[in-house]
Amino acid sequence: MNATADRLDLRLSAEDKNRIRRAADLHGVPLAAFVREAALREADAIIAHPPKARPGSLSARLRGRATARLSTDEIMRLTRGA
Repeated sequence: MNATADRLDLRLSAEDKNRIRRAADLHGVPLAAFVREAALREADAIIAHPPKARPGSLSARLRGRATARLSTDEIMRLTRGA
């Protein structure tokens, strides 16, 4: 990891942290490396096969608007039901 890498903080219950730590120990890697690799694997899988937006979801309502300029009022109206 280089000196300019960003940090990611997580809040976990003690039970969740112990579960992840146990898996990292069983895999023979440090906790941070285990979490980083698992998160990157999951990110790659989702990027490769993005989930379809549910009708009415925020992503469905915003779909096709990425290039449009939305006013703050329009954004608030779209996100209120999210």
